[in-house]
Order: sequence, then C-alpha cells, then structure tokens
Amino acid sequence: MTLTVLIVIVAIATLFLALRWHRTSRVLYGVSLVLFLAIGGGWVPQWLLQNLQSHYSANASIEWGDKDAIVLLGAGTARIPQSDGVEPGMFAYARILGAGELYQDCRKSTTHCTIIVSGGDSVRHGVSEAAVYRDVLVRLGVPNDDIVVESKSLNTYQNAQLTSEILKAYVGGRVLLVSSGFHLRRSALYFEHFGVTTTPVRADYLDAKHTVLPSAYNFTVMDVALNEYIGILRYRAYNRLGWNSRRKVPPGLIQ
Repeated sequence: MTLTVLIVIVAIATLFLALRWHRTSRVLYGVSLVLFLAIGGGWVPQWLLQNLQSHYSANASIEWGDKDAIVLLGAGTARIPQSDGVEPGMFAYARILGAGELYQDCRKSTTHCTIIVSGGDSVRHGVSEAAVYRDVLVRLGVPNDDIVVESKSLNTYQNAQLTSEILKAYVGGRVLLVSSGFHLRRSALYFEHFGVTTTPVRADYLDAKHTVLPSAYNFTVMDVALNEYIGILRYRAYNRLGWNSRRKVPPGLIQ
C-alpha cells in the first residue's frame, strides 16, 4: 500500500514534468524521496507504532474471578502445501501462547477459566481461525471444554460484534482481550462499541528497524500500522454517518 502511494506520487510528478510544471514536479519528486527514505529507514513506521502500542507495553496484573473470560482474536491462517493442512498465521502464535499463559495463570486462582477464540475463515482455507487456534490450545494443555469457539467473524469489527453476544454470560467478570500490541487499540475500541469493557493484553510488540538503506521490512511494518489507523478513522467516520450499528452501554463489566 505504501509503495503504491509513492509510485503514484512519482507518476504524477512525471506527468507534471511532461506538462512543463517544473516547480510542482520537483516538489513531488522531493516529497516522494523524503518519504521513501523516512519510511524505508524505519522512522515513520516506528513513530506510528509507538502511538499504537505504547499504552500496552506493560500488561496489567490480574485478580481472577469465576466469571472472567479470555478473548483471543484471530490473526489469519496459512495453508501448508505439502501436507494440505492449515496452521495459524505469522502473528497468531504469540497470541495463542499469550492466551494459553493467561489460562494457566487463571487456573492457579480459580477453578473456572474460559478462552473465547474469535475468528472465521476469512481467507477461505476451509477451516476457521478459531478452530485452528483451538486445536493448538488443546495441544498446549487447555481442556477443550474450557474453550468457546466463535467461527463466523471475518474482521475485527465482527470479532467484537459476535463475541459480545457470547460475553453476555460473563457479565460481572473481567474480559481479557488478547491480541498483538499494534492491534489492541482498534480492537478495544470496537469491543467498547458493543458494550464490552476490556482489559487489553499484549501478546507481541511490533518494532520497525532503523536502517541506513531503505528496508522492505519497514515498508511492511508501515502498511500494518496504516491499516490500524485507517480502521480507527473508518470506524469514527461510519459512526458520524450512522453506518455502524447502534452503540451499546457496557453492562457492568469490570475494566
């Protein structure tokens, strides 16, 4: 996405040059060069990620209760050609491990602990994210009876919408929202829209790499960060336009 924008700027600059708008074309060429170096060198994506993740750098201590629920958000799946199997995606393993660690910590304090795994088959691999992640959690020692699967949601907004219905059985408890650090701000915002106050728990922390020469990795990180900001801006715009479903009031859930 970021490289596409830079290519468009260069193309417009070249068009202006052909039209003999030399000053405008030079400005656009300069802007594209500065952005290419600032993004590729890691400065811009690091700044964007800092604003997204800094609040979640340290996870809160938790006092567990019988109605607490651990919500694990999906991060995609990957099809393995040789085995024709489906496994968790690149960002998913840290989230799964984080949810599993929370579950084990919960079991030290109370006898009833639940993980709600949310994620459908958005990439059409034939099996939902929730089902794939559940199997991994079971292999990590989480009893299948303590896992609730929400397998219809295809994006973060639907994660919040559909999981909020399941969470009606946990009113009065704490909702631990497990996701990547860069994803928590947007996902917590969506859950709040559906009346669920969450305690965000960071499973991983994404970082840009400061390099002298532009790095493809930093452009990828930039796209990840921009996707979060675009999602937040889209949510606020849809609220103003009345396109989102009606906002719900949290029913007494503990933050």
